[in-house]
Amino acid sequence: MSSKSTFNREVREFWYPKYNKNGYPHLQQGVILNPERNKEFSPFILMAEDWYKRGVFADHPHRGFQTVTYVVDGRLEHIDNAGGYSLLDAGDVQYMNAGWAARHAEEAFDDDLIHTLQVWLNLPKSLKQTETSYQNIRVEDAPVVNVDGGTVRVYSGDIAGVTGPMKSLVPITMSEITLSEGTDYTHFLPENHNAFLFMLAGEMEFGESKTKIAKTGAATLSFIEEGSESNPSELKIKALTRSKVLIYSGVPIREEIAFGGPFVMNTQEEIREAFRDLQQGKFGPPAVKK
Repeated sequence: MSSKSTFNREVREFWYPKYNKNGYPHLQQGVILNPERNKEFSPFILMAEDWYKRGVFADHPHRGFQTVTYVVDGRLEHIDNAGGYSLLDAGDVQYMNAGWAARHAEEAFDDDLIHTLQVWLNLPKSLKQTETSYQNIRVEDAPVVNVDGGTVRVYSGDIAGVTGPMKSLVPITMSEITLSEGTDYTHFLPENHNAFLFMLAGEMEFGESKTKIAKTGAATLSFIEEGSESNPSELKIKALTRSKVLIYSGVPIREEIAFGGPFVMNTQEEIREAFRDLQQGKFGPPAVKK
């Protein structure tokens, strides 16, 4: 038996995002993970929290990355130009691999006010030209593990003895942890995964340092980049009040990133090529409701 001790994660940095009131129909937005710091967050590029009515995220293209959209409240209507259509409710998650040419719409359904959290997840150069795909993870399809004083809902990865249903091209973990006041819980992640958390409700302490983070707080966690996927690390959590937190993790992708609006590639020439392909109709017809 190995004598190697388990790596204990600590909060590296935490912050509270500023929220911009944009006016109707994009009522409010906060940038949780700033894309200017993408090297620190890799494989994650950005995270945005949005409140909006219909008409904000109509037909638009993407290339070169993946999205993971968590519905906090309201009904999210998804339409893509391959004929896909779905409605997602609170607690549901949509995974999209934009790959080489996604074109879709993410709208508030009917007269709903939708509240979402969307993560942009990078693709390595070798996967940026893959086929576009979508996967809906319904809240009831994500396995739930009961722990003392709470639950762990697993959307992606091998967590707490279960496997989440998300089929990301770049393996990640995504968990929603709900704890009652005073509950202690230890969350295990592969030691080589870069990880961050976002507080949905309440207040918790993290790590042996007992760093306190409350609702809307975000944090990055220490990790061992040269470590092993098979070695676990642990994050100690204590709920100071009735609380809920999302925790994401993944292996960093150490490649150059080029941004261009809805595209994430490795070079600016690839960004220009994406815009040319869009103008030449290679992304296909608009995504509109039939």
